[in-house]
Amino acid sequence: MPATILPRAFYNRPAVEVARDLLGKVLVHRDRSGIIVETEAYLGGDDLAAHSARGITPRTRVIFGPPGHAYIYQIYGIHRCLNLVAEPDGTPGCVLIRALEPLSGFDPSHDPRPASGPGKLTRALLITQEQNGVDVTSGDLVVRDRSAKPDIAVTPRIGITKCADLPLRFAIAGNNFVSGRIRRSRS
Repeated sequence: MPATILPRAFYNRPAVEVARDLLGKVLVHRDRSGIIVETEAYLGGDDLAAHSARGITPRTRVIFGPPGHAYIYQIYGIHRCLNLVAEPDGTPGCVLIRALEPLSGFDPSHDPRPASGPGKLTRALLITQEQNGVDVTSGDLVVRDRSAKPDIAVTPRIGITKCADLPLRFAIAGNNFVSGRIRRSRS
């Protein structure tokens, strides 16, 4: 895959900007890859849906660290979610990668939408808790640049109860691999 890996400077910006700009980029883990088609921004402090809202804990330490690292956590006792740390070192913020359009390493006969949700995405890419804290600017788990500039739909985040009305979910408009229906959109 010839596209360059996104540098740390890409992530050293507000989480909302990073969430929007990740759309259309390619997430790669070893021999599997897909186009990022849906993200959600999570902010620190007043964003009560963000894990970092409670401050630094052993679980959230990576979110407060340098940008460009993976934050992996488990939900419902079985699913793992992949977030990419954004914002300058010491400022919490991250981007949940919600869905991918498959490119390589997937068997479409098994599941035509293998990464259309955050839990499915980590299973499909074989991402485990071992990747928590890894640097996504080098190594086996990276995001590569792509020249595409997609049309973006913006909605409130889904699957949360706190701060659920904030328009912090971003998706490539009309993409069939988005995890949930896009009800309200604006670019």
